Amino acid sequence: MIKLVLFGFLWWLTGSPFLAVIVLLGILYVLDRRYIGLTPSFVKPMRRLGTIRRLRQQVAMNPNDIPAKHELARLLIERKKYREAKEWLMPLQDALEHSAEFWDDLGACLMHLQETDAAEAALRNALSINPRVKYGTPYLRLAAIEAKKDPQKAINHLESFRTIHSSSIEAYYKLASLYEQLGRTGEAKQTLTECSTIYRSLPRYKKRTERKWALLAFMKRLRG
Repeated sequence: MIKLVLFGFLWWLTGSPFLAVIVLLGILYVLDRRYIGLTPSFVKPMRRLGTIRRLRQQVAMNPNDIPAKHELARLLIERKKYREAKEWLMPLQDALEHSAEFWDDLGACLMHLQETDAAEAALRNALSINPRVKYGTPYLRLAAIEAKKDPQKAINHLESFRTIHSSSIEAYYKLASLYEQLGRTGEAKQTLTECSTIYRSLPRYKKRTERKWALLAFMKRLRG
Protein backbone atom coordinates (compact mmCIF):
# COMPACT_ATOMS: atom_id res chain seq x y z
CA MET A 1 0.00 0.00 0.00
CA ILE A 2 2.80 2.43 0.92
CA LYS A 3 4.56 1.71 -2.37
CA LEU A 4 1.37 2.39 -4.32
CA VAL A 5 0.84 5.68 -2.52
CA LEU A 6 4.45 6.67 -3.09
CA PHE A 7 4.20 5.68 -6.75
CA GLY A 8 1.06 7.80 -7.15
CA PHE A 9 2.78 10.78 -5.52
CA LEU A 10 5.86 10.39 -7.74
CA TRP A 11 3.65 10.10 -10.84
CA TRP A 12 1.92 13.34 -9.88
CA LEU A 13 5.27 14.98 -9.11
CA THR A 14 7.08 13.89 -12.29
CA GLY A 15 4.10 13.82 -14.62
CA SER A 16 5.27 10.49 -16.06
CA PRO A 17 4.64 6.91 -14.82
CA PHE A 18 7.93 5.85 -16.42
CA LEU A 19 9.93 8.43 -14.47
CA ALA A 20 7.93 7.61 -11.35
CA VAL A 21 8.95 3.93 -11.60
CA ILE A 22 12.61 4.88 -12.07
CA VAL A 23 12.57 7.24 -9.08
CA LEU A 24 10.71 4.66 -6.94
CA LEU A 25 13.24 1.96 -7.80
CA GLY A 26 16.05 4.37 -6.97
CA ILE A 27 14.51 5.14 -3.57
CA LEU A 28 14.01 1.44 -2.80
CA TYR A 29 17.61 0.70 -3.83
CA VAL A 30 19.02 3.43 -1.58
CA LEU A 31 16.90 2.24 1.36
CA ASP A 32 17.97 -1.36 0.80
CA ARG A 33 21.67 -0.47 0.61
CA ARG A 34 21.36 1.67 3.74
CA TYR A 35 19.31 -0.65 5.93
CA ILE A 36 19.20 -4.21 4.52
CA GLY A 37 21.77 -5.07 1.85
CA LEU A 38 19.93 -7.56 -0.37
CA THR A 39 20.80 -5.70 -3.58
CA PRO A 40 24.39 -5.45 -4.86
CA SER A 41 26.42 -2.26 -4.53
CA PHE A 42 27.28 -0.38 -7.72
CA VAL A 43 30.03 1.67 -6.08
CA LYS A 44 32.06 -1.11 -4.45
CA PRO A 45 32.86 -2.98 -7.71
CA MET A 46 34.15 0.25 -9.28
CA ARG A 47 36.43 0.90 -6.33
CA ARG A 48 37.60 -2.70 -6.42
CA LEU A 49 38.49 -2.45 -10.12
CA GLY A 50 40.55 0.64 -9.40
CA THR A 51 42.42 -1.15 -6.61
CA ILE A 52 43.05 -4.16 -8.86
CA ARG A 53 44.55 -1.93 -11.56
CA ARG A 54 46.80 -0.28 -8.99
CA LEU A 55 47.95 -3.62 -7.58
CA ARG A 56 48.72 -4.98 -11.05
CA GLN A 57 50.94 -1.98 -11.69
CA GLN A 58 52.54 -2.37 -8.27
CA VAL A 59 53.36 -6.03 -8.86
CA ALA A 60 54.68 -5.30 -12.37
CA MET A 61 57.11 -2.79 -10.87
CA ASN A 62 58.02 -5.08 -7.95
CA PRO A 63 57.49 -8.81 -8.69
CA ASN A 64 58.61 -9.69 -5.14
CA ASP A 65 55.78 -7.76 -3.48
CA ILE A 66 54.05 -10.72 -1.85
CA PRO A 67 51.43 -8.74 0.14
CA ALA A 68 50.34 -6.98 -3.07
CA LYS A 69 50.00 -10.32 -4.88
CA HIS A 70 47.94 -11.75 -2.02
CA GLU A 71 45.67 -8.71 -1.93
CA LEU A 72 45.27 -8.83 -5.71
CA ALA A 73 44.23 -12.49 -5.53
CA ARG A 74 41.76 -11.73 -2.74
CA LEU A 75 40.11 -9.00 -4.81
CA LEU A 76 39.96 -11.31 -7.83
CA ILE A 77 38.14 -13.85 -5.67
CA GLU A 78 35.62 -11.14 -4.78
CA ARG A 79 35.15 -10.58 -8.52
CA LYS A 80 34.70 -14.35 -8.97
CA LYS A 81 37.81 -14.56 -11.12
CA TYR A 82 38.77 -17.77 -9.37
CA ARG A 83 41.08 -19.25 -11.99
CA GLU A 84 43.18 -16.11 -12.23
CA ALA A 85 43.20 -15.78 -8.45
CA LYS A 86 44.50 -19.33 -8.16
CA GLU A 87 47.37 -18.49 -10.53
CA TRP A 88 48.42 -15.70 -8.17
CA LEU A 89 47.95 -17.70 -4.97
CA MET A 90 49.60 -21.01 -5.76
CA PRO A 91 53.18 -19.64 -6.02
CA LEU A 92 52.75 -17.95 -2.60
CA GLN A 93 52.29 -21.16 -0.59
CA ASP A 94 55.85 -21.32 0.73
CA ALA A 95 56.08 -17.61 1.51
CA LEU A 96 52.71 -17.53 3.30
CA GLU A 97 52.63 -21.05 4.73
CA HIS A 98 52.01 -19.69 8.26
CA SER A 99 49.20 -17.31 7.21
CA ALA A 100 45.74 -18.59 8.08
CA GLU A 101 44.23 -15.82 5.94
CA PHE A 102 46.17 -17.05 2.91
CA TRP A 103 45.01 -20.66 3.29
CA ASP A 104 41.41 -19.54 3.70
CA ASP A 105 41.65 -17.46 0.51
CA LEU A 106 43.19 -20.38 -1.37
CA GLY A 107 40.52 -22.72 -0.02
CA ALA A 108 37.76 -20.36 -1.13
CA CYS A 109 39.30 -20.14 -4.59
CA LEU A 110 39.69 -23.90 -4.99
CA MET A 111 36.20 -24.53 -3.64
CA HIS A 112 34.65 -22.44 -6.42
CA LEU A 113 36.80 -24.23 -8.99
CA GLN A 114 35.28 -27.54 -7.78
CA GLU A 115 38.68 -28.75 -6.53
CA THR A 116 37.05 -29.85 -3.30
CA ASP A 117 39.77 -32.11 -1.89
CA ALA A 118 42.44 -29.42 -2.25
CA ALA A 119 40.00 -26.81 -0.95
CA GLU A 120 39.26 -28.84 2.20
CA ALA A 121 42.98 -29.33 2.82
CA ALA A 122 43.63 -25.60 2.51
CA LEU A 123 40.73 -24.67 4.78
CA ARG A 124 41.74 -27.17 7.42
CA ASN A 125 45.25 -25.77 7.21
CA ALA A 126 43.84 -22.31 7.90
CA LEU A 127 41.96 -23.58 10.96
CA SER A 128 44.98 -25.47 12.26
CA ILE A 129 46.95 -22.21 12.24
CA ASN A 130 44.15 -20.09 13.70
CA PRO A 131 40.71 -21.59 14.48
CA ARG A 132 39.26 -18.09 14.71
CA VAL A 133 40.64 -16.77 11.42
CA LYS A 134 38.15 -14.43 9.76
CA TYR A 135 35.76 -15.11 12.65
CA GLY A 136 35.63 -18.81 11.71
CA THR A 137 34.76 -18.28 8.03
CA PRO A 138 36.59 -21.50 6.94
CA TYR A 139 33.93 -23.46 8.82
CA LEU A 140 31.24 -21.89 6.61
CA ARG A 141 33.20 -22.85 3.50
CA LEU A 142 33.67 -26.42 4.73
CA ALA A 143 29.95 -26.61 5.47
CA ALA A 144 29.19 -25.47 1.92
CA ILE A 145 31.46 -28.19 0.52
CA GLU A 146 29.89 -30.91 2.66
CA ALA A 147 26.27 -29.71 2.32
CA LYS A 148 25.37 -31.98 -0.60
CA LYS A 149 27.50 -35.03 0.05
CA ASP A 150 27.32 -35.22 3.86
CA PRO A 151 24.84 -32.78 5.46
CA GLN A 152 25.62 -34.04 8.97
CA LYS A 153 29.27 -33.06 8.58
CA ALA A 154 28.12 -29.71 7.27
CA ILE A 155 26.02 -29.25 10.41
CA ASN A 156 29.06 -30.03 12.55
CA HIS A 157 31.06 -27.33 10.74
CA LEU A 158 28.27 -24.81 11.22
CA GLU A 159 28.05 -25.68 14.90
CA SER A 160 31.81 -25.03 15.18
CA PHE A 161 31.33 -21.69 13.44
CA ARG A 162 28.44 -20.82 15.73
CA THR A 163 30.64 -21.51 18.77
CA ILE A 164 33.12 -18.91 17.55
CA HIS A 165 30.62 -16.45 16.10
CA SER A 166 27.50 -16.95 18.18
CA SER A 167 25.84 -13.76 16.91
CA SER A 168 26.00 -14.81 13.25
CA ILE A 169 22.47 -15.12 11.91
CA GLU A 170 23.96 -16.33 8.63
CA ALA A 171 25.17 -19.48 10.40
CA TYR A 172 21.76 -20.10 11.98
CA TYR A 173 20.00 -19.55 8.65
CA LYS A 174 22.28 -22.01 6.84
CA LEU A 175 21.97 -24.47 9.71
CA ALA A 176 18.18 -24.35 9.38
CA SER A 177 18.50 -25.07 5.65
CA LEU A 178 20.62 -28.13 6.37
CA TYR A 179 18.16 -29.37 8.98
CA GLU A 180 15.43 -29.09 6.34
CA GLN A 181 17.60 -31.03 3.90
CA LEU A 182 17.87 -33.82 6.47
CA GLY A 183 14.12 -33.77 7.13
CA ARG A 184 14.58 -32.43 10.67
CA THR A 185 11.80 -29.86 10.28
CA GLY A 186 11.30 -29.22 13.98
CA GLU A 187 14.93 -28.28 14.49
CA ALA A 188 14.84 -26.19 11.32
CA LYS A 189 11.87 -24.15 12.60
CA GLN A 190 13.49 -23.72 16.02
CA THR A 191 16.71 -22.49 14.44
CA LEU A 192 14.83 -19.97 12.28
CA THR A 193 13.05 -18.72 15.39
CA GLU A 194 16.42 -18.27 17.08
CA CYS A 195 17.45 -16.01 14.16
CA SER A 196 14.79 -13.49 15.21
CA THR A 197 15.68 -13.78 18.88
CA ILE A 198 19.38 -13.19 18.22
CA TYR A 199 18.69 -10.30 15.85
CA ARG A 200 16.62 -8.46 18.45
CA SER A 201 19.44 -8.80 21.00
CA LEU A 202 22.16 -7.41 18.71
CA PRO A 203 23.53 -3.89 19.15
CA ARG A 204 22.48 -1.39 16.49
CA TYR A 205 25.80 -1.42 14.62
CA LYS A 206 25.71 -5.23 14.35
CA LYS A 207 22.11 -5.34 13.13
CA ARG A 208 23.17 -3.61 9.91
CA THR A 209 25.44 -6.49 8.88
CA GLU A 210 23.04 -9.23 9.99
CA ARG A 211 19.78 -7.68 8.73
CA LYS A 212 19.93 -9.44 5.37
CA TRP A 213 20.06 -12.90 6.97
CA ALA A 214 17.42 -12.00 9.54
CA LEU A 215 15.07 -10.97 6.72
CA LEU A 216 15.78 -14.15 4.74
CA ALA A 217 15.11 -16.22 7.87
CA PHE A 218 11.82 -14.36 8.46
CA MET A 219 10.72 -14.96 4.86
CA LYS A 220 11.64 -18.65 5.17
CA ARG A 221 9.52 -18.92 8.31
CA LEU A 222 6.55 -17.36 6.50
CA ARG A 223 6.82 -19.92 3.74
CA GLY A 224 6.55 -22.58 6.41
